[in-house]
Amino acid sequence: MMPQMHYGEEDCPVPAPSSFPKEYDLHFEIELIDFSKAKVVSDDLGVLKKVIDEGQGWESPREPYEVKAWISAKTGDGKVIMSHTEGEPYFFTFGKCEVPKGLEMGIGTMTRKEKAVVYVTNQYLTPSPLLPMIEDYEEVHFEVELVHFIQVRDMLGDGRLIKRRLHDGKGDFPMDCPLHDSLLQVHYKGMLLNEEKTVFYDTRVDNQGEPLEFSSGEGMVPEGFEMCVRLMLPGEIALVTCPPDYAYDKFSRLPSVPEGAHVQWEIELLGFEMPKDWTGLNFQEIMDEAEKIRVTGNRLFKEGKFELAKAKYEKVLREFNHVNPQTDEEGKVFLDTRNSLHLNVAACFLKMGECRKSIDACNKVLDATPVHAKALYRRGMAYMAAGDFEEARFDFQMMIKVDKSSEPDATAALAKLKKQEQEVERKARKQFKGLFDKKPGEIAEVQVEDRAGGEITGENQKNDLSAPFLERDDSQHCNEADGGQYGMGWFYSLWPSGRRIFSALGIDKCTIL
Repeated sequence: MMPQMHYGEEDCPVPAPSSFPKEYDLHFEIELIDFSKAKVVSDDLGVLKKVIDEGQGWESPREPYEVKAWISAKTGDGKVIMSHTEGEPYFFTFGKCEVPKGLEMGIGTMTRKEKAVVYVTNQYLTPSPLLPMIEDYEEVHFEVELVHFIQVRDMLGDGRLIKRRLHDGKGDFPMDCPLHDSLLQVHYKGMLLNEEKTVFYDTRVDNQGEPLEFSSGEGMVPEGFEMCVRLMLPGEIALVTCPPDYAYDKFSRLPSVPEGAHVQWEIELLGFEMPKDWTGLNFQEIMDEAEKIRVTGNRLFKEGKFELAKAKYEKVLREFNHVNPQTDEEGKVFLDTRNSLHLNVAACFLKMGECRKSIDACNKVLDATPVHAKALYRRGMAYMAAGDFEEARFDFQMMIKVDKSSEPDATAALAKLKKQEQEVERKARKQFKGLFDKKPGEIAEVQVEDRAGGEITGENQKNDLSAPFLERDDSQHCNEADGGQYGMGWFYSLWPSGRRIFSALGIDKCTIL
């Protein structure tokens, strides 16, 4: 072996004595006695793992899983320094520094029932309850058998919504979980997180022993409940600890559940039915399935569950990417349905305060059907909510040109737009009163109210997606910071005529000193 390929290599990881003849070719005599599967855990070779017996499955523990393992430790020369191989396996919570850092890194690559030796160098030997005193060991060899670990999931990442698996289910995680909208059957027991762990509902007692059956994605159970059930396997039992904002503060509360209550659910997923696969369905069957989902989305919209409603519409739109109408009549029905779904998505975005995304959804309809009056109306409402009054006026005027029957709606929208412009300009004049009366060099102290404090109020109208147009004041639901290509900045929104003044002076932006 030439020098540049052995210890004479510039970045050779194995040090050699200074007297070693690095510049010579070397001849190696090697006898392969045995070999094992190994894994480089850390890039600097500070943690290595040698597999003795393969484990089961693919899942490995991670924070904040609860782990049980048999563990013993030896120094590099074979001296036993710790042995936990009798009685009960050593129990620790992953990520809590309850074992040395290097050992935890190695265990994090193991599966259930796996046996391995984890080689840990001194820079990864941190003090822990397992090894409180770390002496001057260059390297420690940990013999580990991973007996079991309990899946614990921090659903929100802030420690408030925790799912802890009590009993394993059947199948492979997460492939066999009801990740998609499904019809689920569960038994559950709900408890208050007080000293008595008061049970406020138990399906086996309060529901005549019958399980709860519900469709996910329709807001039929508290949000925290559904989030956790989607990550369960059939037959699994889990204990869910949930904060009030993901439990019953935003859901219909039982009389026995006080406002602001933290709760625990013990949930058993009995089974679930996946939604019907559209593969193999004819066009009419596909449209019937799409209509069922659309109707569900409309119900959710009317209930004010705009995020869930949007998800229903978008689900159908994704499926439509694989639908190919075969006749002109099918093509017309398909286009009308797709346009209607895009407009429903736009309505959801507008209610959620996402003006720009609402405009984008309307543009998808207008790209396919440029003379679509309803799309022009809804985009105009989104522009008006964003403070882009010129763009909104253009859309409302275009409505009349493309569809005379929409003139009453367009006229009402233009009147509303004019009223809103006048209101915004009135507030701007009041807030900036005296600004231009200052002499050169004077400082104009201007305090601008948050636009949210001056909401434009409109008529209270029902959420009705079946109506020809959404005639309601959606501006109050829109983000005030929604700028970019659709907004002209807070100053121009407050005082549209200010744009013309500064443009006439050849000034695009003005700093008041």
